[in-house]
Amino acid sequence: MKTYLVVGGTSGIGLEMTKMLCRDDSVIVISRQNKNLDGLQNVHFLSADVTNASELPEISKSIHGIAYCPGTINLKPLRGLKPEDFRNDFEINLLGAVNVIGKYLNNLKSADASSVVLFSTVAVQTGMPYHASIASAKGAVEGLTRSLAAELAPGVRVNCIAPSITNTPLAERLLNSETKLKSSEERHPLKRLAMPMK
Repeated sequence: MKTYLVVGGTSGIGLEMTKMLCRDDSVIVISRQNKNLDGLQNVHFLSADVTNASELPEISKSIHGIAYCPGTINLKPLRGLKPEDFRNDFEINLLGAVNVIGKYLNNLKSADASSVVLFSTVAVQTGMPYHASIASAKGAVEGLTRSLAAELAPGVRVNCIAPSITNTPLAERLLNSETKLKSSEERHPLKRLAMPMK
């Protein structure tokens, strides 16, 4: 049985990933709140604020994969953004990932052929209005991915996915009416929103 670490594994994509992985393997979930995990087998919850490296708990076993799922959706015009907005997005999206990977790097290296999956956004490469803060932070995540993929190969694979808006609790305020939902669907070639894994 392998061991996976899902950071932010209590909601959205992270929760669905946890449900999928715990069918056959052991899953450690790190999040601020323990929710939505009742009844899941092979899941061990640890509470921590990943933006504070000193809060991250010790894990004694090998980790075969890390999925870093925390993110933000902070959509404002530039004139409405403050330095604190950029700082918050940067801390959650980039520094949290750096803290987690740094803390558990030896755990990853002690496993056979381990991997890390990070999350960006399509807005980094596409360029979308009102995405200056989040696209800046996620652009940094993509830079981190490329650097670590080169640095940690071949023992640890590091990849990043960049989805468009996905129907999760994080995006709820952007999709909380039929009009918003339809508008978001129309922007996509398939005319539907992405959904978390089922």
